[in-house]
Amino acid sequence: MVFHLFVPIVSPLIGAALAVLFHHQRLVARSITITSILINLGYGLWLMSVVPTSGPLVAQASGWLAPFGISLVVDGMSALMVMLAALLMLPTVIYSFYSVDNERERHFYYPLLLLLLLGVSGAFLTGDLFNLYVWFEVLLVASFGLITLGGSRDQLEGGLKYVVLNLLGSTSFLFGCGLTYGFAGTLNMAHIAERMATLGNPGLQTVLAGIFLFAFGSKAAIVPLFFWLPSSYHTPPVAVTAIFSGLMTKVGVYSLYRVFGLLFQNELAIYGPWIILLAGLTMVIGVLGAVAQMNVRRILSFHIISQIGYSVMGLGLASAAGLAAGLVFTAHVMIVKMALFFIGGAAEQINGTGDLKKMGGLARREPWLGLFWFLGILSLAGIPPLSGFIGKLILLQVGVSQQEYLITAVAAGTSILTFFSMLKIWNEVFWKKSYEDVNRLPRVRFGLLAPGAALVILSVALGLLAGPFVEYNTIAGQQAFDRATYITAVCGADGCEAVYRAAVK
Repeated sequence: MVFHLFVPIVSPLIGAALAVLFHHQRLVARSITITSILINLGYGLWLMSVVPTSGPLVAQASGWLAPFGISLVVDGMSALMVMLAALLMLPTVIYSFYSVDNERERHFYYPLLLLLLLGVSGAFLTGDLFNLYVWFEVLLVASFGLITLGGSRDQLEGGLKYVVLNLLGSTSFLFGCGLTYGFAGTLNMAHIAERMATLGNPGLQTVLAGIFLFAFGSKAAIVPLFFWLPSSYHTPPVAVTAIFSGLMTKVGVYSLYRVFGLLFQNELAIYGPWIILLAGLTMVIGVLGAVAQMNVRRILSFHIISQIGYSVMGLGLASAAGLAAGLVFTAHVMIVKMALFFIGGAAEQINGTGDLKKMGGLARREPWLGLFWFLGILSLAGIPPLSGFIGKLILLQVGVSQQEYLITAVAAGTSILTFFSMLKIWNEVFWKKSYEDVNRLPRVRFGLLAPGAALVILSVALGLLAGPFVEYNTIAGQQAFDRATYITAVCGADGCEAVYRAAVK
């Protein structure tokens, strides 16, 4: 047993408690926050170096054997997501130093960020279905606090929509947990996976899979369950919107990958075509929604929805190769979407507005900001040699190899629409002549430029050095679909059922 797997949970938990104690001492609270994030980042990178060769790592809470206790399980997919969560939280905090007001900092802004990291990391690590629900609720509480912190009317309205519609997904998730326990008699994911193969009743298993598709689909903001996202993401500070864009919907995507890859593989034969259909609709409706907007953050919010379609396409392809391609794309879009929110937020702060009609002239005034924005939209659209090209190319290759020609064509066409809709921001914010003297506007602060620029540079690096990253995700996709290895890692060579029967004799 490897009890160090609790590090990504304990570190932000202790950090949040200390940040609460020192919330009136801003420098101390900031230092504690950065330290906790760096611990998670270093540990996540170490996990990524170990798991591809060692296989899944497992820890049992309080020493209780699976399937009786709560298991923490790390395979290639969860190690990647734990690392990315910390990696993306780091520039968020740095950006916050220069953009979040003192009042929010004094009212527990940094503890809430660490609680968000705690919830995300717990969701990626847990091997227990009900424990996953608990981590989702931790996420919901922390994210609701971050959305409404400041108390403006727009924030409260957006926060209400956010929490009400997310509670719908949470309720269906809890309902699914109850039905699963009634059917399988366990909530340990490895034990559920083992029993699903022997309990029969395929009709009930199909219903359970549909409930979890609805629950996690609402968290991921797939069509038609996306309305909460564009209604709420533009209301909090830019740093909060950025980290939400990178993490919140991706926890839903991860959960879909996990439950269908481990628990409901057989149901993918039924739901795969429907997931493909939902993926295509999510791509198209998201990008068309972006085209209709004239506000920087609302455009980017609709693009979150559109890009989720590509991640869900990886699941709908119903294979380890499709899941691996989805992971490559998901990692890319987490990085690039956050970069665009940071850069767009910096432009918004310079102009004092996010309304495209009232912005302009920044290409001459802030050429570095314009350069990194343009590289970001090229990556989001999938232009080589950036990371977006690699992510979309692999998805399209798998789609063609599995003869899914329609969704492949939709994915390629959406990329073109994505580029043109993002080009609208370039033209309005950076290229067109400003209606006022741009020299009177404030210059962009380095602390607002650097986080987005660093993430764009990372996107370029992932595109140029794609080989090792694609190889890692190929292994991660195979591990996520390997039920036998997962069950053995959690419960031993004899399986969970043998442990259960020995204990209840």
